[in-house]
Amino acid sequence: QVQLLESGGGTVQAGDSLTLGCLASGQTFNNLVVAWFRQAPGKVREFVAAMAGSGGTTRVADSVKGRFAISLDDAKIANSLQMNSLKAEDTAVYYCAVSRRVGVSTVQSDFEAWGQGTQVTVSS
Repeated sequence: QVQLLESGGGTVQAGDSLTLGCLASGQTFNNLVVAWFRQAPGKVREFVAAMAGSGGTTRVADSVKGRFAISLDDAKIANSLQMNSLKAEDTAVYYCAVSRRVGVSTVQSDFEAWGQGTQVTVSS
C-alpha cells in the first residue's frame, strides 16, 4: 500500500508562487495516477491536477489552468504541484492522492490513497 506525504504548504501573498511536494513510500508512482485535490473552508473538495505515473497524460482544472503544473521526478517517487500567480481563492488544504485505475481520472472516489493534506493560504 503506497503512503503519501505532502509538503511545501504555507502562507504567501497574492501573485506569489509555491511548490507542493508529494513523496511516495511503499511503491513508486510508476503504475499509478497521481493527483492533487483541494478543499477550501466551507466548500467541497475539488480536483486540481492529475497525471499518469508513467508520464505523458496530464489534466488540470480550468480554475488553475495556465497557473498550476503537475510533474514527477525521474525516479517516480516525488510528485510536485507548481503553483504560480496565486490568488486568494486558491486558499485551501491541498491533498495528494493516487489511483490504480486505468486512465487519468479527476473523480475523488477513484483514488484509493490520500496524504494528510497541506495548508496553502494566499493573502490578498
